Amino acid sequence: MVTGATGFVGRHLTSSLGAAYPDAQISLATADITQADAISAEVRNVRPAFCIHLAGIAAVADAQRVPSQAWQVNLHGTLNLAHALRAHAPECLLIFASSADIYGASFKSGRPADEATLLSPLNTYAATKAAADLALGAMAAEGLRCVRVRAFNHTGPGQSEAFVVSSFARQVAAIEAGLAEPVIRVGNLDPERDMLDVRDVCAAYIGCIAHADALSPGSILNIASGTPRRVGDILVDLIKIAGLTGVAIETDVSRMRATDIPTACGNSALAAQLLGWQPRIPWRKTLEDVLLSWRKHIADQPV
Repeated sequence: MVTGATGFVGRHLTSSLGAAYPDAQISLATADITQADAISAEVRNVRPAFCIHLAGIAAVADAQRVPSQAWQVNLHGTLNLAHALRAHAPECLLIFASSADIYGASFKSGRPADEATLLSPLNTYAATKAAADLALGAMAAEGLRCVRVRAFNHTGPGQSEAFVVSSFARQVAAIEAGLAEPVIRVGNLDPERDMLDVRDVCAAYIGCIAHADALSPGSILNIASGTPRRVGDILVDLIKIAGLTGVAIETDVSRMRATDIPTACGNSALAAQLLGWQPRIPWRKTLEDVLLSWRKHIADQPV
């Protein structure tokens, strides 16, 4: 069972699940997770063996804009799902898409975060995910089968331009197509982020299914590349891949965050040990695929 199956990660995950388990029955949850009765009925009908919970308010800006909705979806929706699973599918393993953003201020130590790093969220999105993460940990102590997967920043084809790599790629593709002036508008280019390909993150979720017996209730797994990348260097790489010259870079204050931390990097040794997981897709291919996705999207738009 997959929640959030029509979202960015969900579309990649359902494709990967279909390839990994062609004979499996995959249910795409259609209920609103903020409606406890609806999600309970969905779980009671499906009675899944595994549930990958992706549904949520995923963009930091969206959570900031309507905090009440972010709390309702990210925390209370997760609790509704967890309670439904305990009631109607108690043997199900809940694989929760948490977020490395919950480490927040702890990244200021400069050390790669591991699963024992203190949670110290710095924005509404991170706070909602941290609350859900902690709540599931408490429920695991009471019998819920779950694993909390804290993935670091990930991108790939089909991602919304609300996220930095996709935003850069969309602007580059528009300039290539002659639909925009040769100016790219950016926020802070100095932060360094641990970046992953969404398809590698999906492989980690599937790895949790394949190695379910090795995961104790409430397990926490970081999914990270271990390599911090400067945001400005990512933009330079995309411009080079496109072969553009004479492009101006302009700072847009609306894209700046008050709580940007200098470097966020993760340690995923535990995922390597328990799942045999490691990132496999070269970063350049990730950037090429994101740019190609935006080229196709722009080309498909009516003139």
